[in-house]
Amino acid sequence: MIDEMVCFGMYSASHAFAQAYRRVLAPWQLTYPQYLVLVALWDREPRSVKELGAELHLDSGTLSPLLRRLVARAFVTKTRRSGDDRVVEVALTAQGRALQAEMAGVAAEIAQCTGLTGDRAREMLAAVHEMTAALRQTAEAAASR
Repeated sequence: MIDEMVCFGMYSASHAFAQAYRRVLAPWQLTYPQYLVLVALWDREPRSVKELGAELHLDSGTLSPLLRRLVARAFVTKTRRSGDDRVVEVALTAQGRALQAEMAGVAAEIAQCTGLTGDRAREMLAAVHEMTAALRQTAEAAASR
């Protein structure tokens, strides 16, 4: 019965992904959420802490200690935005930027772990995005009542 529950399938898949990332990211001693922050910054930087939290769906209680660890390892910097001291911006250091080339094979290795290729992977991702959007929309509607 539990194997017929979509939520359990997603939970189980999430757990399996976490274990795969733990193994693949071990050489860099990074956690999956830390890796996600780096990926977001490789895409566009600087980003405000608020922007990063919104994109990665992480609250400040989770994101702040994660960023502290990345700062301690000299992968990112945190600075107040000039002109608006209320905004804290996160940017990559040279060492953080260098990691992008060094870690270029991580996504491909994880993709290989899934056994999914090409169209099947894109279909699965589209279905997951669709389900996530529906769940968030339902939650927002319930919160506004």
